[in-house]
Amino acid sequence: VVATESPRSSGINAEYGEFQTFQHYFKQINLSAMVVPAKPASLVKKETRAAEIHAKKAATDKKIKVLKAAKRRELVKRTAQYYKQYEAAEREEVRLDREAKANGNYYVPAEAKLAFVIRLRGVNNIPPKPRKIMKLMRLRQINNGVFVKLNKSSREMLRIAEPFITFGYPNLKTVRELIYKRGFGKINGQRVAINDNSVIEEALGKYGITSMEDLIHEIYTVGPHFKQANNFLWHFKLSCVKGGLRKINNHFVEGGDFGNRERFINNMVRKMN
Repeated sequence: VVATESPRSSGINAEYGEFQTFQHYFKQINLSAMVVPAKPASLVKKETRAAEIHAKKAATDKKIKVLKAAKRRELVKRTAQYYKQYEAAEREEVRLDREAKANGNYYVPAEAKLAFVIRLRGVNNIPPKPRKIMKLMRLRQINNGVFVKLNKSSREMLRIAEPFITFGYPNLKTVRELIYKRGFGKINGQRVAINDNSVIEEALGKYGITSMEDLIHEIYTVGPHFKQANNFLWHFKLSCVKGGLRKINNHFVEGGDFGNRERFINNMVRKMN
């Protein structure tokens, strides 16, 4: 009897033969070509981009550091020049005073160009003119203070508002202490703390005022850009006088508080700063 192969078994044998053929084919393929990469392509791109950004930032930071160092050197040099000017002016005053005494004369210093004005009175019982003048000077509250350039018009304004304010001629120490301790800048109408020279440079850099010492020099010497520098400074908010005032309704020369107290304004600012 001859055994005949059924159609079903022949089909299974054919499929098994094809499977063995494919298995042999895959064994021949180079497995190294199918190794999965350690990082996805997207992550590699991200890291490359981050490295480029970091390199650019490092280069920019280095340039900024070099520029800051150059600015710092220039600032130190300029500040030293300012203090030489102050010392030279002080020595000249002493020399002229001694020379006048030696010749039997009196030395009269030049009139002050700068005044510091402080408001003493509140809002009650103030006539319209003094009220308007104090508003123009930005003296809106008690113990507010501002620097004022002295000329004919400002002296007349101070005379009209005299019963409600006190003023005098500040020295360099007073100007420095006020600006360093109580100084705030005005940028876009906002009160901004001057915690870095960049704040001053942003507002006054076009006038050559780039640092705190430049600002002090411009205010103290009443320089050509005094108006812009003084307008940049927010009005000073001082504390109450230590020990209190003597008599607010009397003039300073009568033992009171209001009016012109010339160089004695420095003592009052020390008590309020």
